[in-house]
Amino acid sequence: MDQFAREQLILGKEGLDILHGSRVAVFGIGGVGGYAVEALARSGIGTIDIVDDDRVCLTNLNRQILALRSTVGHLKTEVCTDRIHDINPDCQVNAHNTYYLPETRDEFDFSEYDYVVDAVDTVTAKIDLVMACAETGTPMISCMGAGNKLHPEMLMIADIYDTSVDPLARVMRRELKKRGIKRLKVVYSKEKPIRPKEDMAISCRAHCICPPGTRHKCTERRDIPGSSAFVPPAAGLLMASEIVRDLVHFDQK
Repeated sequence: MDQFAREQLILGKEGLDILHGSRVAVFGIGGVGGYAVEALARSGIGTIDIVDDDRVCLTNLNRQILALRSTVGHLKTEVCTDRIHDINPDCQVNAHNTYYLPETRDEFDFSEYDYVVDAVDTVTAKIDLVMACAETGTPMISCMGAGNKLHPEMLMIADIYDTSVDPLARVMRRELKKRGIKRLKVVYSKEKPIRPKEDMAISCRAHCICPPGTRHKCTERRDIPGSSAFVPPAAGLLMASEIVRDLVHFDQK
């Protein structure tokens, strides 16, 4: 019995063959991207590129699938590679222990990807990923704000220019319009973000616990967002489901 037998009952053998032959790149494998990778691996994607230079932190345990007590301090790309291979040993994993920015774009050939997942945190990186994919005509899906929210049922898929409420989406709309980008598929929510109630007794600013070797610490951010155990994972799973359906053209059948 094949491990993808239950999926084949829905997608058919032709659909599974398409997924087995597809290559998807996931930029950022934290709360959102980690769950996207999980679902893509379990769906039978043949090749997965994972891009992140972070290490698992104790504060990741409440929402990131790669975060366990046993993985704290380990590189996320290494933990993720092992997990993918434990799910599907036949999946080819290309791990990039890199923080994606315009300066690192040349490390990637976007024309080789069948789909790109944007689950990074910074606007600069997000915009550059969109531009890179636009140049090669590579399909992509981008996650808007998943922090400071408590309602996963309010997440939805839309074009960036049809979004509202989400502060990150507002910035992205403005910047992408300047650059002539006509459309971008995103996951976003109309839930109004909750203002974080920073408590200096537990704040990373006063009690940084990032593992040794961490290159980009939370303390470097202007704001440290709160996060739940269900909104980021739901966003990642929603992105993966959209990718699978797009690759096999399921909604067009």
